[in-house]
Amino acid sequence: MPLARPDASAGFAPLPLGFILSPELLITVRYSEVHAFAKVKAQVEMDPHMSSAAVFVALINGMVDFAADMLETSSNSLAALSASTFGQEGAAPSIHRKRVTHALRESLKTVGGAGDQLSRIRESLLGLQRIVGFVSEMAAGWLPPELKTQLKTAQQDLSSLVDFEAHLTDKTQFLLDAILGFTNTEQNEIFKVLTIVSVVGIPPTLIASMYGMNFHNMPELAWRWGYPYGLALIALSTLLPILWFKRRGWW
Repeated sequence: MPLARPDASAGFAPLPLGFILSPELLITVRYSEVHAFAKVKAQVEMDPHMSSAAVFVALINGMVDFAADMLETSSNSLAALSASTFGQEGAAPSIHRKRVTHALRESLKTVGGAGDQLSRIRESLLGLQRIVGFVSEMAAGWLPPELKTQLKTAQQDLSSLVDFEAHLTDKTQFLLDAILGFTNTEQNEIFKVLTIVSVVGIPPTLIASMYGMNFHNMPELAWRWGYPYGLALIALSTLLPILWFKRRGWW
């Protein structure tokens, strides 16, 4: 089975964990420390006469509990991210655009990390399911009844955790879609502002260009108030589009 936590020395690839179980002996094949092993090691030191099957079941229960804790941590992280993400939209008008963009970028990194972590947890849970099912079937002839019951309970817990992980994965995808939607909304707001500015700037530019040609027969050139008239016309051509955009609710 692959472990849920990657190792930097292995290029962040999932590390394998294997078991060789017989009635007399349990051998584990692992390449890094596993959280559940420390607790079980303490139990074995207190009770050196634990059977190989009892140690195996204790390890399985410890890894199931650890996977449940990791899923709970991921759930809390996604809940905080959800509150932060949907809180930003309401606060966007009062927050500087750069801060909102930075927050959305950080949210994308967080949801990406959560998705990767959930994927690793799912691989580990599915590996545990295969191991527990295999041992329950192949060692049914010599496993004590109480250990069979514990393995059955662990298998039920694993099924529940897989369902919970699927729910968290769906929530992660929903948050990813929401964050990307907010990002698109922010981009649309920027494009809308640029469009309005360009539209507002066209009439004054046209007027200034027209009166900047300096043709000899332009009557406004001889007016005493020609220059103020030109400035007033430019200001009016700027204000009218702005008022029209405000009335339409686009500004």
